[in-house]
Amino acid sequence: MTDDDSYLWLEDIEGADALDWVAERNAETLGALAGGPGFDALRREVREVLDASDRIPYTARRGAFLYDFWQDAAHPKGVWRRTTLEQYRKDTPEWEPLLDVDALGAAEGVEWVWAGARVRRPDWGRALVSLSREGSDAVVVREFDLGTRTFVPDGFAVGEAKTAIGWIDADHVYVGTDTGPGSLTDAGYPRTVRRWRRGTALADAEVVFEVAAGDVAASGWRDPTPGFERDFFSRTRDFWHHELFLLRDDGTPVRLDVPDDAGKYAWKRWLVVTPESPWLGHPAGSLLAFDFEAFLAGDRTASVLFVPDGRTALAGHSCTRHHLILETLADVATRIEVLTPGPGREWARRPLAEVAPLSSAGITDTDPDASDEFFLDVASFLRPSTLYRGEIGGDTETLKQAPAHFDSTAMAARQYFATSADGTRVPYFVVGPDTAPGPRPVLLYGYGGFRDLQTPSYDPVTGRAWLARGGTYAVANIRGGAEYGPGWHRAALGAGRPRAFEDFAAVARDLVDRGLTTPERLGAVGASNGGLLMGAMLTRYPELFGAIVAKVPLLDMLRFHKLLAGASWTGEYGDPDDAADRPHLRAISPYHRLAAGRPYPPLLLMTSTRDDRVHPAHARKTAARLRELGHRVLFYENTGGGHGGATDNGQAAFHHALAHTFLWQHLG
Repeated sequence: MTDDDSYLWLEDIEGADALDWVAERNAETLGALAGGPGFDALRREVREVLDASDRIPYTARRGAFLYDFWQDAAHPKGVWRRTTLEQYRKDTPEWEPLLDVDALGAAEGVEWVWAGARVRRPDWGRALVSLSREGSDAVVVREFDLGTRTFVPDGFAVGEAKTAIGWIDADHVYVGTDTGPGSLTDAGYPRTVRRWRRGTALADAEVVFEVAAGDVAASGWRDPTPGFERDFFSRTRDFWHHELFLLRDDGTPVRLDVPDDAGKYAWKRWLVVTPESPWLGHPAGSLLAFDFEAFLAGDRTASVLFVPDGRTALAGHSCTRHHLILETLADVATRIEVLTPGPGREWARRPLAEVAPLSSAGITDTDPDASDEFFLDVASFLRPSTLYRGEIGGDTETLKQAPAHFDSTAMAARQYFATSADGTRVPYFVVGPDTAPGPRPVLLYGYGGFRDLQTPSYDPVTGRAWLARGGTYAVANIRGGAEYGPGWHRAALGAGRPRAFEDFAAVARDLVDRGLTTPERLGAVGASNGGLLMGAMLTRYPELFGAIVAKVPLLDMLRFHKLLAGASWTGEYGDPDDAADRPHLRAISPYHRLAAGRPYPPLLLMTSTRDDRVHPAHARKTAARLRELGHRVLFYENTGGGHGGATDNGQAAFHHALAHTFLWQHLG
């Protein structure tokens, strides 16, 4: 283990020497993986499912229309479009195209990537469209007229930055963006919120809220709910701590007296809080509702909407006009309920839908301003999604059924539990042949951080590229996620991060102990924070795996806070500049644990030059050091793609084919 770093020059993202090095590594990797006919066949199959016209187009209701962003072979970068519910019920709806991103990019000579749109409430006539250059987190913002389907001349427009923007009314927005020195935090996010009036210069807009440079970000928004119009600001201190402020009538913000680590928002007459630590006698992971005005006046009487136990956790919740829909997990199994506030502080509850074992369900959209409509998506590892639409208290209809993209008739999904180093039971899922004897090639996926949930889902890419070719797929619900609530996440925070690594290793061993695979035929894959997990498997448990793939990985834990958005993650990992944190960060840093003479399994590192969230130098430097130490490693860097790794289905299919070809070469 060493703190020496002779590869700082690879942190120069577009430096000539760095890009020359990238080109050489890319050529090596393509020569090793992309030359055979099996690669082309795999890429074609993956591209087929990504471009499939019979995919479910998931929508978001905005007034009378359902909006969707769609990519396929004819629209590689995609088209923003909308339709009516009447049309959406049809097998082949008629869509009104709003913005063709491919055509826009061709006209302007820029590889634009869709980054979302904020449609103005309550008239729904204009939108603030965000576009990313080659998939980066930084975006440009332009005002768009939904009636004429054109950008508004002299409308609201913001240059490329990590911008936060939202409507106040027809002529005003709240905006946080790069307006020059002092306008961004150390993490590269907005430090100020401005109230910007149409027709004036952004630089002249009034600063109405600001935070310190050492904070992560400032944001502001208007809640236009009729009868409950309010303005809020947020100071995000780190990834897990934020303060919520209500704008008073006199123009001053007042902080709501809710713990910084709690989730909190206003919904009509209620203040909804999800405490991450015990608060007011309520356990961490609860869901509480307070009368908003009474809370401001000092009343701390809560309506308790959910209380966790050792097996259950809150997975999510969403609002309709009169109800709250609650999603919970019991040993990673989904439950859906409807909660209805009464005239006082009592809430009624009833089930909304039954969810089959080893399936998951989630609300994809509601219409909180106008109705009690909901859209519910249900899927499992082996059963494609079914999309339902209903009205709470009324009928529910099946809107869409996704087709199967691989033959799963001889496959089964099961849940097992492994025992981690400290005795903790760690759940995981296994999907694969129902009766075929082991051991078989197994691909194990994990993430283990940032409260990320791993629930059953239908993945046609994994189905085609891995399961249909005879592999078994496993998903580990390790600590660092939120499958069992705040405690499951907090157990792997900061110096506790090795618990996530131990959990993943325990699952790997359990797969072998059950006879499902052998270490030589067990592969592991993870991305982003999951890339850190893969680095830990490489350097701590190399004997457990036959191959590892790390995508857009975080690997240098002593410099991550100095690279792009890394400063925003110190709340998850710790601060390398803090003497109390640096020892454990050095201990968990895969880059600094690399050594000669270790029996590392084959490794594929994948990243993107345009990833402005996790710096590509994490993967670059790790590959360079491994090569220096005499280890085998393949490296591939896409010149575009951002943190997602790809900007269109063609690029995505190519990357999936690279990864799975590598895995089959070593595990098959």
